Amino acid sequence: MATNFIIAKQLAAKKVITNTGEQVGALSDLIIDEVTGKIISIIVEVNTDSKVMQKYLQKVEADGKMLEIPYGAVRAVKDFIIIDERELLAAA
Repeated sequence: MATNFIIAKQLAAKKVITNTGEQVGALSDLIIDEVTGKIISIIVEVNTDSKVMQKYLQKVEADGKMLEIPYGAVRAVKDFIIIDERELLAAA
């Protein structure tokens, strides 16, 4: 099985969308485990018009413009970062 690598600067400001196509924001930063080098979560600049983000923000009792999303919710990284809507809401 081949591993695909993405250069970090290619991720800058990538749009973050759900698996249903709703744009929830843009990638701002990553939180990486210093020991393993694995991504723990992504920091997203929130699209406040997103209904999914409004639900998530209520669940985590946050109101900021930046939000930490567990990397386990990420399904794909190509032209967009795709997150699983159900897993995101379940993680809250």
